[in-house]
Amino acid sequence: MKKVHYSDVPSEPVTIEGAEGVTIQWLIGASDGAPNFVMRRFEVAPGGHTPLHEHDWEHEVFILSGSGVVVGAGGEQRFSEGDVIFMPAGERHTFRNDGAQPACFLCLVPLVK
Repeated sequence: MKKVHYSDVPSEPVTIEGAEGVTIQWLIGASDGAPNFVMRRFEVAPGGHTPLHEHDWEHEVFILSGSGVVVGAGGEQRFSEGDVIFMPAGERHTFRNDGAQPACFLCLVPLVK
């Protein structure tokens, strides 16, 4: 079992081309013995955004705080605290923070081996 407060997990900048003002925390992953899923916490600064990208796997997102816009195949949709977002495999997407406070969310994805 692993039990840790999220604030004790190191945060690192997302350096993928197209990302701006984004940090990631790897809350649960392969190094913890998790064989199937990865839990990550992202923080997007005001005016920041994730890169416009796609994957061969789904994303399951829970918005912890803040607000912004998620862009996917269906266009732009606003998000705010408490929203849940499912991003299917292969769908190009980005998260943009157009608010005044950081936007924080959990993102769960399969462990890619």
